[in-house]
Amino acid sequence: METTDIINKLWEDYSSHNPSVKKIHELFSSEGEKIQNDHIAFRTFNDERVNINVLSKTFIKANFVEKDTYYFSEKKLNAKHFEHTTDTKAPKIFISELILEEFSPFMQKTIHSIIDKIPSRMLKSEDIIFMGNMWEIPSFETYEKLKNESEYAAWLYVYGFRANHFTVLTNSLKKYNRLEDLNSFLKNNGFLLNNSGGEIKGNPEELLEQSSTMADIVKIKFKEGSYEIPSCYYEFARRYINSNGKLYSGFIAKSADKIFESTNYYIKKTA
Repeated sequence: METTDIINKLWEDYSSHNPSVKKIHELFSSEGEKIQNDHIAFRTFNDERVNINVLSKTFIKANFVEKDTYYFSEKKLNAKHFEHTTDTKAPKIFISELILEEFSPFMQKTIHSIIDKIPSRMLKSEDIIFMGNMWEIPSFETYEKLKNESEYAAWLYVYGFRANHFTVLTNSLKKYNRLEDLNSFLKNNGFLLNNSGGEIKGNPEELLEQSSTMADIVKIKFKEGSYEIPSCYYEFARRYINSNGKLYSGFIAKSADKIFESTNYYIKKTA
């Protein structure tokens, strides 16, 4: 599958779980802005059947290569990011995995049991990143228990393998390339931003600044009935020139750690 086809397929699914992105795109269009994707992020577990090496196969086949590795001690995650070998405008791919052995026996048993339910042919498929929840209708009780240990695990238990978020490279914007201006623009139009660690994570000295919306609240069918929970979010990244005269292409672990919290549970306010 060509890179463009992969990105378009991921975007179609992602935007269906995050209605805000279409509204934000309409706002950008009305301001004459054109969007360039900076990176797309995925979540998984370190179980060898679905780990980073498995989810990255689709991208490696499409000429992406591994560029760097990361460790998040607070969230108990490993991560890698990948870049296309020739297409400089292709979004980077960021894949993280939860380190299961650092969690409770309940968490480990629950996650291994749902992976056990995935048919082997699907585990071997290069389309696994598009397949979402391949195990069962989730239990809200299980979701709540997982959330008490790891919001990351609870989100993945419900949504499965799909893009967790897309990211706008704000350098490509004309009016809103500064995150301060962009964040004000979004808030003035009614969007809730992630303020964990401040609305802007990182700084020019670190060569990367990031901000994000909080995940849209959507209604999900559970075994016990339908409940509203956070889904996907939209991120914004401003990159700075490094010592080689090129835009920094990596990620800052302490900033990404706070960005992960964009899917934290919250109560949607109504007017």
